[in-house]
Amino acid sequence: MPGRDPSRYARSPLSPPAETIDREALRARYDSVLAPVTPPFAFVDLDALARNAHRMREQAGGLPIRVATKSVRSTPLLRRILELDPGFRGVLCFTLPEALHLAERGFDDLLVAYPSVDRGAVARAARLAAEAPGRAPVLMVDDRPHLDLIEGAIGGGAAQMPVCLDVDLGWWPLGGRGARIGPRRSPVHDAARARRMAGEIEDRPGTRLAGLMAYEGQIAGVGDRIPGRPLRSAAIRAMQSASEREIGRRLPGVVAAVRAALAERGRELGFVNGGGTGSLARTAALGAVEELSAGSGFFAPALFDNYRALELEPAAFFCLPVVRRPVGGVATVLGGGYAASGPAGGDRLPEPYLPGGLRFDRQEGAGEVQTPLIGAAAYRLRIGDRVYLRHAKAGELCERFNSLHLLEGDRIVDEVATYRGEGKAFL
Repeated sequence: MPGRDPSRYARSPLSPPAETIDREALRARYDSVLAPVTPPFAFVDLDALARNAHRMREQAGGLPIRVATKSVRSTPLLRRILELDPGFRGVLCFTLPEALHLAERGFDDLLVAYPSVDRGAVARAARLAAEAPGRAPVLMVDDRPHLDLIEGAIGGGAAQMPVCLDVDLGWWPLGGRGARIGPRRSPVHDAARARRMAGEIEDRPGTRLAGLMAYEGQIAGVGDRIPGRPLRSAAIRAMQSASEREIGRRLPGVVAAVRAALAERGRELGFVNGGGTGSLARTAALGAVEELSAGSGFFAPALFDNYRALELEPAAFFCLPVVRRPVGGVATVLGGGYAASGPAGGDRLPEPYLPGGLRFDRQEGAGEVQTPLIGAAAYRLRIGDRVYLRHAKAGELCERFNSLHLLEGDRIVDEVATYRGEGKAFL
């Protein structure tokens, strides 16, 4: 596959950067459209989501984007996203029970991003593979115990389970010694081990290799424009550039080795998946993958303001009512302690977005049942007013609410269930 020219991915005028949005006009729109809904509630601005989707397709350089469900966590909204553009193709699930749930609802081309040790779910997936091979989810593996578990759960059934081999794209600055940078995922790091695993997958009676995943989390999942931290931002950019060069040298060899192992057995590799919202253009430009994955970019949560290459606009919010005015300059809202996963820190807290000029009290932060907000805008808020906040990450917002109100133009067009609203907690 030839390399792609990164200069093709020019910034789109359809996706204004978050800092250029007229927050007062946006607040007035949301107050008007959402007036019939009693807070607290969560909602998605479909117009902003569609513009973000357009921008992501531009960055993908013609490669299809597999939609990451952990960033969406709503079955009806997932359908809407897949219908936006034929370039959104396939689903990247975060658990096997979730993938089976989606399969029951008519979704196909399902890839499970993380290994599963749920023997019952694997057995159900094997039955689906026997009955309707095209609808069976592809399971993620990276070591022999995963294969042992799959074969044990199948129990000698007739079906072969399609699996995907997760390839580690972490970076060792000292060449395999010392500190390692990137998510701690797969032990499969080099071409030789990838080829051995591919051969073992193919030689076992219960599995067949469907594809490869190669996720560069230290690039896709780390913002390179940290507010107020110019030196740290520069260090992150230098790390990412060096890691990208190393991946560009290593990954093509890994893919070639796996293809060679399959060719010896008369088989071909189905797909090579890589990237994330934060690295769509960079991963596409490497020329080593055949499809990308992304999910956070649809909602554009607060952490994704910290990427120089992205000009997305906030599309998912939750709304909390002001319930107290304990003292001048403090407006207390109901609930709000919706911290994101990852290293504990201020960047994992929600962002008070509308009205502008609000911030958390350092002594209380975002609270379990109430959250005092301070700042210039707090003086103007009254009991019963609304505050619109953004989650730091994307899909975790849906773990707090049973439904999402969907806005389009000047009206609410639907209210759809989240996974939580369907009674499904997959993690």
